[in-house]
Amino acid sequence: MARKNAFYAQSGGVTAVINASAAGVIEAARENKDVIGKVYAGRNGIIGALTEELIDTSKESKSAIEALKHTPGGAFGSCRYKLKDLKTSQREYERLIEVFKAHNIGYFFYNGGGDSADTCLKVSQLSEKMGYPIQAIHVPKTVDNDLPFTDVSPGFGSVAKYTAVSCREAALDVASMCATSTKVFVMEVMGRHAGWIAASAGLAKEDADDAPHLILFPEIAFDKAAFMKKVEATVKKAGYCVIVVSEGARYEDGTFLADAGNTDAFGHKQLGGVAPVIAQMVKDELGYKYHWAVSDYLQRAARHIASATDVEQAYAVGRAAVEFAVAGKNAVMPTVVRKDTKKYSWTIGEAPLKKVANVEKKMPRKYISKDGFGITPAARAYLEPLIGGESYPPYKNGLPQFAKLKLAPVEKKLNDAFEV
Repeated sequence: MARKNAFYAQSGGVTAVINASAAGVIEAARENKDVIGKVYAGRNGIIGALTEELIDTSKESKSAIEALKHTPGGAFGSCRYKLKDLKTSQREYERLIEVFKAHNIGYFFYNGGGDSADTCLKVSQLSEKMGYPIQAIHVPKTVDNDLPFTDVSPGFGSVAKYTAVSCREAALDVASMCATSTKVFVMEVMGRHAGWIAASAGLAKEDADDAPHLILFPEIAFDKAAFMKKVEATVKKAGYCVIVVSEGARYEDGTFLADAGNTDAFGHKQLGGVAPVIAQMVKDELGYKYHWAVSDYLQRAARHIASATDVEQAYAVGRAAVEFAVAGKNAVMPTVVRKDTKKYSWTIGEAPLKKVANVEKKMPRKYISKDGFGITPAARAYLEPLIGGESYPPYKNGLPQFAKLKLAPVEKKLNDAFEV
């Protein structure tokens, strides 16, 4: 088999462990030199392919690639750039194939969420029609945990751990001051349509009066009267109330509690911060002093408190993507499969991209308590193993040390520039 080079790109919001997947792809490719030549990474994701701005990962040392396993962010740059359907954006897809052909690229590893799975599938389909077949493998990643067919989306376990830990720590702060100061604390987490991250805060609750006292999920329509009643009862009983709210919390009619009125590059509503909205609501109705916090990038960048399980799974799907490609597979995604064992264990499976693309996995109702403000034992049983274990980065002078890459550019071979 003639050797072909590989293209790897990171897409969308990054995670604390997406670089572990990159390490898995690169290390596995280096172990299959008889089949795969060089691994080129896209500078700033898929945009790097469109503009022919490629990074030669063969210039990176073994130790630098190893260090990616404990480095947050997107080491090669990511982007929020959605390629639309083939009919609307055919020139963009054709451009991808032109760049791949110019650089002898036969493998496409796209590390992202549902939109990336869709792009991966379309590249595979169009490349066949253009007579230059590309083996396109989707490498799963998303903190939202909303990819189907996989037990968990790599990136979620670490943000879940951060959320549960932060909720517990902040609750102790509020509890210590509630007699004379703050009565209500609102913590906002990511999750546009699925409440997995918000649910993970529920792991901090060990006893009935522990925080979080209320969790607001996108899957449960916001009932202001029921919410206020619960907040007031909690403050009277416990002295304070900790609320965790998903950014995608919404009313019965589907309107977000915090709709900023804009849309992003993927066509998603830009949410304007629901924590202050909830906090002000409580102040207006009940008069309690409040504080609120938006976890925002902190939750997905917190490599210092990453889940060891998540790191292992992120690395494993990266390696599996290469192994699938070497085995001749195409238009598939490695998945994490939970084994039916008493002690948590998992293995790697696969799912066809035709079934993965643009499908969101939401929280099942059985994971949400009857009153809609907490999690059930079934949810706890699902979530707890995913935050298991610690995987600390190395420290120097009190600070974590991360990978520093050369990011050596690949010489361009196409004469025409491409605007994105």
